[in-house]
Amino acid sequence: MSQANHVLYRPEFPRSDSYDPEWVMDNQMGPNALWLLEWLCASLDLKPDMRVLDLGCGTAMTSVFLAREFNVRVWAADLWVNPDENWKRVCSAGLSDHIFPMRVEAHSLPFAREFFDAVISVDAYHYFGTDELYLGYLSCFVRPHGVIAIAVPGLMQHIEKGVPEHLSRKQSNGHAFWEDECISFHTAQWWRALWERSNRVEVAVADTMPEGWKLWRDFEIVLESAKKNQFPSVAEALDADQGQYVGFVRLVGNRKEGIAPMNLYDPGLIAQMNSDNTDSR
Repeated sequence: MSQANHVLYRPEFPRSDSYDPEWVMDNQMGPNALWLLEWLCASLDLKPDMRVLDLGCGTAMTSVFLAREFNVRVWAADLWVNPDENWKRVCSAGLSDHIFPMRVEAHSLPFAREFFDAVISVDAYHYFGTDELYLGYLSCFVRPHGVIAIAVPGLMQHIEKGVPEHLSRKQSNGHAFWEDECISFHTAQWWRALWERSNRVEVAVADTMPEGWKLWRDFEIVLESAKKNQFPSVAEALDADQGQYVGFVRLVGNRKEGIAPMNLYDPGLIAQMNSDNTDSR
């Protein structure tokens, strides 16, 4: 059903338009995840029955979108959101045979190597993926020539001399946009360089969303008007910024052939190495 008369309607996101705006607002945890995912998926070639890891899925809105729009099987993995609650949402969406909610920490993924055709992460990867070793680890779970794709808040240009005053000052609601965690915001060029250094993926896309700041601001305004914002609105700071520094970044990489690197996040690594050495004697 079209939501063309609703304030969330955007013609550039026709797939997202088919979802109940109230459902979207009730389950949001930040910027509009469906808009970000639809933008990200425009650079992907998802096929029915592909195995997809939705890493940092939040309330599983993105998992529902992936399963419904592309008929893929989705492992809905999140650390903060109870999988029991996500399972209820999945069942309510009629997708219990397509989506499998899990509580997962990003550095301790409980999957077989090369299990997934794709790993997708929306508004989450910047919390754990800035580690130079992480992409190599994550790529272990993707088949050769499979895809890793992320859409995250980021910078439109590098910040040279301290955080701009309009981002660090308090808004009229008493909260500033820039928090300590914002040090994980980077430019598309920064992300490309990080991924290329890993030598585990061929970077296919590294770009920014046109007018991303405006979409972020507009969603914040709608949430605040509906009194459904979980966090203090940052619309005022985004409006002051006008996309000079803040927006959204998209990265897509295809996994290269080759032997997977050692899992340096494994707490049992030394024991495993000792076992392997014993077995080889």
